[in-house]
Amino acid sequence: MALKIRLQRYGSKGNPFYRVVVAEASAKRDGRFVEILGFYNPIVKGNAEKVRINAERADYWLSKGAQPTDTTRYLLKLACPKA
Repeated sequence: MALKIRLQRYGSKGNPFYRVVVAEASAKRDGRFVEILGFYNPIVKGNAEKVRINAERADYWLSKGAQPTDTTRYLLKLACPKA
């Protein structure tokens, strides 16, 4: 079972919002997932957060062999500088 840390799209047309999830590589983009690690909001309004990721859980899944996509690798570096 190959695991990926990737984005799952939510929100409406023209107003995307993403969850950072751990999912099987064979699962659909918005399909079944193992765990939600956080979120990414590319269109921030006001003082809202842009990225929030649970660093402890992300480290756990990375240690178990989960491979982040290019985008989530960048987001992990933003949200968890130590990871």
